[in-house]
Amino acid sequence: MALYATAASVLAGVESRRGSIKGLVYASSFQNVKQLYALVCETQRYSSVLDAVITSAGLLRAEKKLRPHLAKVLVYELLLGKGFKGGSGGRWKPLLDRHQARLKAELARLKVHRGVSKNEDLLQVESKPGPASQVPRFVRVNTLKTCCDDAVDYFKRQGFSYQGRASSLEDLRALKGKCFLLDPLLPELLVFPAQTDLHDHPLYQAGHLILQDKPRACSACQASCLPAVLLAPPPGSHVIDACAAPGNKTSHLAALLKNQGKIFAFDLDAGRLASMATLLARAGVSCCELAEEDFLAISPSDQRYRQVQYILLDPSCSGSGMATRRLEEPGAGTPSKARLQALAGFQRRALCHALTFPSLQRLVYSTCSLCQEENEDVVRDALQQNSGTFRLVPVLPSWPHRGLGTFPGAERCLRASPETTLTGGFFVAVLERVEVPSSVSRAEAPAPPPEAAPRRKRRRRAAAPGVPPGTEQEGKR
Repeated sequence: MALYATAASVLAGVESRRGSIKGLVYASSFQNVKQLYALVCETQRYSSVLDAVITSAGLLRAEKKLRPHLAKVLVYELLLGKGFKGGSGGRWKPLLDRHQARLKAELARLKVHRGVSKNEDLLQVESKPGPASQVPRFVRVNTLKTCCDDAVDYFKRQGFSYQGRASSLEDLRALKGKCFLLDPLLPELLVFPAQTDLHDHPLYQAGHLILQDKPRACSACQASCLPAVLLAPPPGSHVIDACAAPGNKTSHLAALLKNQGKIFAFDLDAGRLASMATLLARAGVSCCELAEEDFLAISPSDQRYRQVQYILLDPSCSGSGMATRRLEEPGAGTPSKARLQALAGFQRRALCHALTFPSLQRLVYSTCSLCQEENEDVVRDALQQNSGTFRLVPVLPSWPHRGLGTFPGAERCLRASPETTLTGGFFVAVLERVEVPSSVSRAEAPAPPPEAAPRRKRRRRAAAPGVPPGTEQEGKR
């Protein structure tokens, strides 16, 4: 059946970091998205259990053409799902019939080994919902297509109760039913109760709403909006989005620019860029140039980027702050030391590379990680390598959760967690180029040549009026 093959493809995409379950499900061509989403979520929830059963039953050794992700989906449906009744298993039913007895025996043996009697009890503790599951649903109004007042009015006509602008985190915690609020900090950000699903809503389908569920940016929270807001490029600016897919931050940048200016968006994954192009088209973005390129391979001296003054860098990270990733990908919340070192090395290279763009004035570095190695340590090292050229900017003084005090000025960075800010876990740092005072510039400028005698001066003026050759060209560099 197409259902099982599509579910296997979504699982593969999640494990290779191409997107979240929900994002990949809705990007698929499968018509019954609710059925597909439920199957993928449940399969992923029991992922470690299914791996153990499939391995001990020797299914993949016996069926060498059966792909691991498809095997996991099929075994879930056989043992833990609805089962294969009638012809629902399609061409896979004969294969499963051959191994059904062994698979059931291995599941029973696993229950005995773990001392449980119910399938639900096999779930690992980390797969069960925790406090982070109560993070509200944050929805950005796309100002390229509508305004916040019109979106609020639309929801009110649908029976939602608008509670005005929130004044505290307690207001957000108290949200229930069909009530919603305006975010206390960020403009154009609406806040709904946790678990609110608006993927089928007409405003989302029309691109008037952006659901902030980026797989690398703290699913459904302010974290997806803060980097663009803190970068704050004015209309007409040239901006680089260095690791752009799946595109929520890019669309937000375009809204801040009012589609005036230029966004250069880079990502190495062709599939993610294709999904991103669809998202940007639906959002009405017209100022973005997508490129399937490695940002680290882009030359800062390339004339195309000579006017780039703003860079948003949201690199691949461990995702240790993402509640949804911890639920969808068991073990994602505790990255190994080796993986942390590899990620931090890439992040450090990307940040230092971004700081070499000659016209750069402001940069935002963000991750959805809780790990110091990917956050404060990366920023500290980049600042040390660019000492005197860039500085950390203090932002959002009322934000309650600041950077770890691992180096002077680290408190200017922002951190977040479900407990302190009612969001997913994330980190943001804003760097600006240090302006050289005009008095220093004049002092360091080369002194003009001594004035010649009047007679000599008249001869030079006649022969070569204006600036000396080469001076004007050097001033343009």
